[in-house]
This record gives sequence, structure tokens and C-alpha cells, in this order.
Amino acid sequence: MASNRKLLILPGDGIGPEVMGTVRKVIDWMDRRRAVSFDVDEDLVGGAAIDKHGAPVTDATVDKAMNCDAVLLGAVGGPKWDDLPFERKPERGLLRLRKDLGLYANLRPAICFDALVEASTLKPEIVAGLDIMIIRELTGGVYFGEPRGIETLPNGERRGVNTQVYTTSEIRRVAAVAFDLARKRSNRVCSVEKANVMESGVLWREEVTKLHGEQFSDVELSHMYADNCAMQLVRAPKQFDVIVTDNLFGDMLSDAAAMLTGSLGMLPSASLGDVDESGRRKSLYEPVHGSAPDIAGQGKANPLATLLSYAMSLRYTFDLPEDADLIEQAVNNVLAKGLRTPDIMASGMAAVSTATMTDALIQELDKMAA
Repeated sequence: MASNRKLLILPGDGIGPEVMGTVRKVIDWMDRRRAVSFDVDEDLVGGAAIDKHGAPVTDATVDKAMNCDAVLLGAVGGPKWDDLPFERKPERGLLRLRKDLGLYANLRPAICFDALVEASTLKPEIVAGLDIMIIRELTGGVYFGEPRGIETLPNGERRGVNTQVYTTSEIRRVAAVAFDLARKRSNRVCSVEKANVMESGVLWREEVTKLHGEQFSDVELSHMYADNCAMQLVRAPKQFDVIVTDNLFGDMLSDAAAMLTGSLGMLPSASLGDVDESGRRKSLYEPVHGSAPDIAGQGKANPLATLLSYAMSLRYTFDLPEDADLIEQAVNNVLAKGLRTPDIMASGMAAVSTATMTDALIQELDKMAA
């Protein structure tokens, strides 16, 4: 069936092609059973692109990404390419895609599925029912600020310099994403910075507060220092709904929140840009886990995070929330039946391969669609 929904798949390296194989089967199922079809293209990124083209991503691939509705990426990197110069490493392909597509808002959900409550290192009553969203500013802050570098001082000492810098527009656009998303959830945003010791944090708090008063006064807004937020995430994480924060703090807090759920192998993410004149928003979806080259090709990879990333694309790019709900419920159901890939294996559960988990998901979708 022809479609005007354009999806670019970039499997990448390590377990990327395996977990993306699961997504391809679910996409085919959605076409057959839900009349949700895509014009799907596939290309190379990361080490796979280096091996074939000598670069972690080509101009042609970036052009494809610029002209599709969403990019679905598997994982990049591996020891095979560790000795390459920094600018040619596989991860540079992902960074270029984020930069060229203008993906400034990184959405990192932390959801604890009922069947995995015991997998968390926190007490069940702390994480049961957890469903929070961390929105990390992705293209500014200390990771990109200038000046930066390592220099030798006159006295022979060396000094490393990085600059934390934000502008009004950078803060307001990511805060707007947070407020918009909160309206579709529990209508609460917690803005996180270090306004007590950093001028960039003062500006962040002032601009978020101003935008809230101008356009989003119906959303409940609170502020919190980043160090306190880290403590609160492990003390009482369910107090949060949507957290919006800068690049550095978002990097740290989202990984801390990820482990509340029990496994990185279960967590999706989305990176969003601006909405253009046609209404299209540049977007890239990827699992949080890495390329796991040590288990690549062994049928041990957990495909659920990549599948949930696809579900996020249905929700946030293609405005198909019912179909996203269907996939998320199927994932919950197979977990409730005790099926586990090695990364989430627990006593009394059934160890399954990537292929078996995929087959179980398709069977569950068939039952739900019957």
C-alpha cells in the first residue's frame, strides 16, 4: 500500500541490525492488520558506514534523513573502530544527524513495567507504576559551548576549558516541548538547573518561568536544583511527571532514571526538532542501550527498547496514539507471561532469544487485533 509516511531505518552496528529486524516485522504487521503503512528506506550509519563509505554517515544518508518524517536508529559503535581518529568514530555519525536535523529536544521516558518491578534495585513500592519523562536539551550547553579545549599555561600546567552557555531561544524552545507534552500527561513540569551557583541556571529559570506565564499557565510548574533532583529520583521518583533540563544535567539524570526501571534494554528515546512550514517535525528515535558488540549475532539482544522507540514515533511524529498504545500493551503482555531476554532474566522466568521474543510479540498483537 502506498503511503506518504516516510521512515528511514538506520540499523547501525552490533545488535542494531538484529533489534531492527524485530521492528521491521512489526511494521509489516501494522501494514497488514492496522492499515498503517510507511514508505521505508534503509541505509548505513556508524561503523557500518565507515566500512563501506569511509565515513560514519554520508551526505546522501543525511539528505535522506532531512527528507523523511522520522529516522529510526539502532545503535552505533564497537571496538573494531576504537582506534579511529575522533572525527571518524562511529558515534560522530549520530552526532551529525542530531546537528544537521536540528534535534534539540531529547525525550527519555522512564517507565517501570509491572512485570519488571522486581528487576529494579529500588524497593517495589518506590518504582511500581513509575512513568516519568525527562526532556533534555540536546544541542547547546557545555557540550557545545565555546571556548573549549586543552591548553598549556605559561607555567607549564595544562588547563581544560568547557563553556556552559545558553540563549533565550534555546531555553524557550525546549521548555515549550516540555509544556506541550505535559498537557498530554499529568500536566506537571519540573524545570531543573543550578540557579544557585550558575548564571546560565539563573537565565534558564527566568526564561522557563516567563514562557510559562505567557503561554502555559495552565500547566503546573515547579523548579528544582539538579543535585536535589538526582536525590529525589532515587528517593521518590513518582513525584515527577515531566522534567526539563539542560544538556549536561539531562545526560546524568536520564541515565539515573533509566536504572529505576531495571534495565537499559527496555528504554526508548526520541529526539525532536522544530516543526517546519508543512507541519513536519524532524525526529530521530533510538533505544538507549548501546551496540553491545559482545553479544551481536548470538540471538541474545533485547528488541523491546527499539520496538518501544518505534512506538514513540507513532505517538509523537505520526499522531497514531492508539497504535502506539497497542505496541506498548503487547510488550507489557509478553513480559507478564514471563518471557525474558538475557539482560532482563530473573529467577522463574523463561529465557528466550531475540527471534522468540519477536514471535511472541507478533502473536500477542494478533490476539489483541482479533
